[in-house]
Amino acid sequence: MTSPARTSTAGRRSTYFNASRAPRYSVLFALPLLIGYEALAALLAQPGRGELRNGADALFRAAFTAVAGPRGNAIFMAAVTLLGVGLVIRDKRQNRDSFRAGFFAGMLAESAALAAIFGIVIGVATAQLLGSLHVLSISNAASVAPLTKMPWPTRLMLSLGAGLYEELFFRVFLVTGLAAGARALVGFSRRAAGIFAAIVGALVFSAFHYIGPYGDPLQLQSFVFRALSGLAFSGLYLLRGFGITAWTHALYDAFLLLA
Repeated sequence: MTSPARTSTAGRRSTYFNASRAPRYSVLFALPLLIGYEALAALLAQPGRGELRNGADALFRAAFTAVAGPRGNAIFMAAVTLLGVGLVIRDKRQNRDSFRAGFFAGMLAESAALAAIFGIVIGVATAQLLGSLHVLSISNAASVAPLTKMPWPTRLMLSLGAGLYEELFFRVFLVTGLAAGARALVGFSRRAAGIFAAIVGALVFSAFHYIGPYGDPLQLQSFVFRALSGLAFSGLYLLRGFGITAWTHALYDAFLLLA
């Protein structure tokens, strides 16, 4: 027979696990990433030279600008804000429990721990696939060379943007869209569609880092490393929601770019 103390502890764990995935916590938890990224991007912008932006953010803004013209950036930010506010309000109405500050602290600790674990596990997995930790370390140093030449505030800004906008683009939209398309067009089961979407999304996510003037030199080791990272983030998104995945990605990138 389960004791009342154990039942209570299990209930609290279940409540944290479920609540931290819900929009009322997940979206609000991601808000500091948005504020920090936008503030740093504005502070680091040089007059007459434009703003340096995360690639996924630039794609979103380019799409809105192509449709709405010069007001595209403002409309994009309004759309992101309204979407987030709407999700929080809807979820809060469905779940009238009060916010618990301890949950946000737990989510930050969980994200930091996951970022460290991902860095170790993905690095070792890549080395096992390719056969050499030495080759991996050389590849990683070369792959981030264009970014490591930038000042640390710029690297921090790009890390925050990667966590926020790359997760929004590659996990929320791309992986979700691929899974829905696989089920509707090919007739895949939910599990098969999820696996298909995660693999294709991871390959696209990895390839994305070699495009543009700040893209990395294409190397097998770094491509595999990023593809495995994409798979890990997709699995984390499905299990723990957007907020924790975005923070894990941001901290993961910050460690690689600032360490």
